[in-house]
Amino acid sequence: MNHSRRSFIQQSAIVLAGSSIFSNQLFAASAAKTLTGVQLYSVREDMRKNPLGTLQALADMGYKNVEHANYINRKFYGYAAKDFKKVLADYGLAMPSGHTVMGKNHWDANKKDFTDAWKYTIEDAATVGQEFVISPWFDESMRKTYDDMKGYMDVFNKCGELCHKSGMRFGYHNHNFEFTESLNGQKVYDIILDNTDPSLVTQQLDMGNLIGTGADAYAIVAKHPGRFVSLHVKDEIKVAKGEMGDGYESTILGTGVANTKAITDLGKKSGGTLHFIIEQESYQGKTPLECVKEDLSVMKSWGY
Repeated sequence: MNHSRRSFIQQSAIVLAGSSIFSNQLFAASAAKTLTGVQLYSVREDMRKNPLGTLQALADMGYKNVEHANYINRKFYGYAAKDFKKVLADYGLAMPSGHTVMGKNHWDANKKDFTDAWKYTIEDAATVGQEFVISPWFDESMRKTYDDMKGYMDVFNKCGELCHKSGMRFGYHNHNFEFTESLNGQKVYDIILDNTDPSLVTQQLDMGNLIGTGADAYAIVAKHPGRFVSLHVKDEIKVAKGEMGDGYESTILGTGVANTKAITDLGKKSGGTLHFIIEQESYQGKTPLECVKEDLSVMKSWGY
């Protein structure tokens, strides 16, 4: 993760049932409606300069769904939840998911309850019409030891319960450290998967973020059927430094080395994936809007 992305994320800072219901309900992708959307971080500068014009442009391309990466002071891109929902509706858009970091300041360990700041986050997400509240970062201070991290997975599960009360699900989005760092001999991502209840905490796998780690996104989806209700559909090319300093950066879908289509198809077939969210963070000389337009065309050619 590069410093600007990390700073952006930090600034922006299901079901309650048993495994049988999880198997029968959640994540039976073949029986549920799937959708294709775009992560608005892909067009972050456009959204900063002209959010309304950018949303109009995305709608004109054929996008129906967006995923936010900007919730600050109870506002989405400067708009209160109710107002932003109307803005989206005016362009024929919906926002079924969004990224807001759940940090240490959102959980009161003494009271064993979420702080008002996080409760407002859930409230506003429900108001704007989200299905998923996704935390896209897990701060280093909360994963210093295995016990620290395992304990915080209980908070993840509790957040799943909190989201369920508002008709939503809680999710986690990976970067790269989850596959390069270990605690007690176990990869951080495995600790997350092993200690969160699938009926309460879904995973949004970013297939591009892990490519520089040597981890195999296809194998991960195959190993954990039903866990990946949302995918960040991303392709990668080899470069000198890359977005997270690992020698890779994102590019137009189908033109890189990330085996994107195969992973996406597997997610749809057995990964439980319902939401296919396009994200591109680097552009190789094109504009961000040109890139996401091409990305959507590729996804449509793949049948999404």
